[in-house]
Parts: sequence; C-alpha cells; structure tokens
Amino acid sequence: MKGLYLFIIPLFIAIGVHKFYVSVTQVEYYAQDEAIQITSRVFIDDLEKALVERYDVQTFLATPKEIQEADRIVERYLKAKFVVRINGTQVEYKYLGKKTDSDLMILFLEIPGFSLDKLKSIEIQNELLMDVFEEQKNILHFRIGDRKKSYVLIRESNVGMLNF
Repeated sequence: MKGLYLFIIPLFIAIGVHKFYVSVTQVEYYAQDEAIQITSRVFIDDLEKALVERYDVQTFLATPKEIQEADRIVERYLKAKFVVRINGTQVEYKYLGKKTDSDLMILFLEIPGFSLDKLKSIEIQNELLMDVFEEQKNILHFRIGDRKKSYVLIRESNVGMLNF
C-alpha cells in the first residue's frame, strides 16, 4: 500500500501543476470611431518566453525592470505572428499599447478609418505563442455589427474568418 502512495502522490502533483496555454482575442467594430479594434489577452510569462526565444532579449514585462524597448519588441512579435486580412487583402494595424491585469498582458490593436459597409470579410491569422508552446490555443471572438462568431485556433488551423 505504501508503494501505491509513492506512485499516486507524484501523479497528482504533476497534474496539479500542469499549465494550459491559451490566449483570447476579441475583434470588434466601433461605428463611432470607424475602426476595428482588437484586444488580445496573453499570459505575461508566456509572452516573455516567446520574446526571449525569438529575439534573445529579456524584456521583464510588467515589472519595474521592464526595458524601454519592450513595446517595440512586443509590436515586432505581433507583426510577425498576427495577421489581419480584410476583403482578402492583408491590412496594417496600429499597435496602441499594452497593459497588465494580474498575470495577463492585454494588447491593443486598431485598424482605423474603416467603414462597415465596405466589409465583405475579415480574416485573422493568429500564431501568437504557437512557435513556443505546441499545445497553444488562441481563442478568437468576432463581434462586428450584428454578427458574432468564435474560433479556437491551433497550430494546424490558425485562421478564423467572418464573412458578410
């Protein structure tokens, strides 16, 4: 019986510390601003690890030691891993900045000067953190006009689209 406990206790400890890898992105249209606004929530430690692995730089995100170039490095990573296509054409977005909420980093993006009546489709390719964590899942929520749609994106299927 004692041997059984020696086997079960480490198993429960391993299960208890298993981390999940997920981000949540909200894509919304704001008529008053004529803009598509995108908000992504990622775990700070996961983003930090991705930046270290990709750019070999420790940014110390959300700490008093955060480096001055942190926003520029985060934006560079976003531009490499997060693509927006409107009506089939890739569009540039503005990185507005970031803020922290507990252990999450909230990233703010915007595509300004866009009229909803010209929108036929919006497509998001989200590969954030997928280069670092094989089991990464990126949840994507569209809420544009009266249309809503959600996706769970994985490495093999990393694109979500909303058609009008």
